Amino acid sequence: MIFPLPEAAPRSTETERSSDDLAARYCAVRAETERLAAGLSPEDQCVQSMPDASPAKWHRAHTTWFFETFLLAQYLSGYQPYDPDYNYLFNSYYETVGQRHARDRRGLLTRPSADEVSAYRRHVDRGMRTLLESASADPGLRVVIELGLQHEQQHQELLLTDILHAFAQNPLLPPYAPYRPGEAAQSVPIGYTQFDGGCVAVGHDGNGFCFDNELPRHEVILSPYRLANRLVTNGEWLDFIADGGYRNPVLWLSDGWHRVCADGLQAPLYWQETDGEWSAMTLSGRKPIEHDAPVCHISYYEAEAFARWAGARLPSEAEWEHGAAQLPASSGNFRESGYLRPLPIGRRRGAQLFGDVWEWTLSPYMAYPGYRAIEGAVGEYNGKFMINQMVLRGGSCVTSSDHVRGTYRNFFYPHQRWQFSGLRLATDVRPAQQARNPFLEDVWTGLSQTPKQISSKYFYDAEGARIYERICQVPEYYPTRTEAQLLKRVVPELRGHVARGTALIEFGSGASVKTRLLLGLLPAITTYVPVDICQESLVDSEKRIRAEYPRLLVHPIAGDFLGALPQPAGLAESPVLGFFPGSTIGNLTDGDAEKFLGNSRKLLGENAQFLIGIDLVKPVEVLLRAYDDAQGVTATFNRNLLARINRELGANFDLSSFVHRAVWNAAESRIEMHLVSEREQSVVIRGRCFDFAAGETIHTENSRKYTLKQFAAIAARAGWSLERSWSSVDPSFGIVLLR
Repeated sequence: MIFPLPEAAPRSTETERSSDDLAARYCAVRAETERLAAGLSPEDQCVQSMPDASPAKWHRAHTTWFFETFLLAQYLSGYQPYDPDYNYLFNSYYETVGQRHARDRRGLLTRPSADEVSAYRRHVDRGMRTLLESASADPGLRVVIELGLQHEQQHQELLLTDILHAFAQNPLLPPYAPYRPGEAAQSVPIGYTQFDGGCVAVGHDGNGFCFDNELPRHEVILSPYRLANRLVTNGEWLDFIADGGYRNPVLWLSDGWHRVCADGLQAPLYWQETDGEWSAMTLSGRKPIEHDAPVCHISYYEAEAFARWAGARLPSEAEWEHGAAQLPASSGNFRESGYLRPLPIGRRRGAQLFGDVWEWTLSPYMAYPGYRAIEGAVGEYNGKFMINQMVLRGGSCVTSSDHVRGTYRNFFYPHQRWQFSGLRLATDVRPAQQARNPFLEDVWTGLSQTPKQISSKYFYDAEGARIYERICQVPEYYPTRTEAQLLKRVVPELRGHVARGTALIEFGSGASVKTRLLLGLLPAITTYVPVDICQESLVDSEKRIRAEYPRLLVHPIAGDFLGALPQPAGLAESPVLGFFPGSTIGNLTDGDAEKFLGNSRKLLGENAQFLIGIDLVKPVEVLLRAYDDAQGVTATFNRNLLARINRELGANFDLSSFVHRAVWNAAESRIEMHLVSEREQSVVIRGRCFDFAAGETIHTENSRKYTLKQFAAIAARAGWSLERSWSSVDPSFGIVLLR
């Protein structure tokens, strides 16, 4: 019988492997199987500990049968099968290839011996070397060869999981491999990354190898969801056990509870309690439970019950795939690491999405919309199993690192536990959590631009406000103390300009330090309206002002003074004096400054006055020292913006990999502050991933330096006229009174 080469998936790379590359890969994969079996005795290789498992000898022979049956017998002229009976002995489930030996009786195959299987492998390898020499001329042939190699990598993993199960039945509990200590590492506190969902694409894009069940790529609708930042640990599973998790039917699906009762389940497979201490069988023998390592060898039923107990759920496979595509690449614990067991996440990069354990999802194993199985025997590889099984994602500690990808779909029956299977928690996003978040939206928008930027208005959370107060004390930072000294000279001259009963409206009030200079020397002010974006600073300054000026009416407004603000109540008949100190207006572009002044004119009223502090042009070296002080306080202030994004938006900025930089932009007459990425890295903010190249910057602040003439022109375009101005020298600073 001739089996046609596939015209569709499995896919190979767009730039096909050369014949030499494919031959080298073939040799490496085949040699790895022999390495994994090398330490097993002939008796070890023959044992079948349960119907779901297969003997190591059978794995070695079956993977060889695949190449002989689907490649050599069909496409190598003159090839002679090693033994015609092997087609019956080592066929797994290919109905179109012929009859086969019963799966649950593979352990009875004492013949052929392990040595004969080795000879079989050598025979087929010789034929494959000949075929590989001609494979470069036939892309379809290379696809099937790659499929055979991927198939063998699957059986390498099965060989290890099956021998672990076999050794666990042996009263001597023999180790497969020596125990390799891991680095001392604790798990991280469990947290969640939020993803907005929406219409997203899942499935393989056809670039590189994939199995047919990963196709076609298609769109799904995801509601907002959250994924845990790591896998569930053994310690957390012990809490589940201690809380009666295996005794509470409310936690379990009906079929799962039947399994608990029928099989007497009390813990994950291989776990054992002795004198109050838990241990588990591993590929290195029985070892104490490592509390911070991911739990494994659990069924879908157990994973689902734990998730319900934890007040969460399992992710769907589309959620898992979408989340994995958004999050930074993980440092996975695969077979090549040599540990052969799940490890605590410790300081590893990422969220344990790949390696350690296969992660159960809540998705049944089904065909994607538009799926079409390959014609012929190869088409039996996946499609016929799309019933009654559940999907797992991510690979395990016994998976080859080059065998998995974000779209890879593993699948097992929900009761099976002998694989290295564990879980990650997920939750829905409650409606309250979906409320509009301007901070998040602005950060997302700013980091999506080129160059990246974030508005300086977000500097001033509570911690940022505290750091800014420290900035005002450093010797190099002149604006605050220079303006305060100038205000002391200006305020007496203002007395004739401020009518009794005036309401003072201050934009960006902060700690209201400079405000006291006006309140103390201008008794005509009877009402104070501080406006600030930081609620905590506003509450704190309000308490202090009320204590110091008990007769003063204080009406704070929390909000962004660049946006729409409510009209202050009860001021319709009061004279109004606006106050905008600190040269904060210099943070705006000229266009935004003009817009702010125009909006302020509407808010303050037609007859209002506006007192504004502006920083004046001065030597560049003075400016650079002021915005990059020797103590590094300004640098801390700048990096706190990233810390705030981490705190409030659940981002994962590594603050140590961003440095502060202040530069003079002569064309715009402004100092600019930037945060510079010192390395190539990725940052995830609420499910969106932002890549940074080494040296790429985030533009965080501008500080415009004016001449009085320049500022008067901007104010005039917004409808204000310059009534008075005052300035200091060395360092130069200005205060203007607009009307």
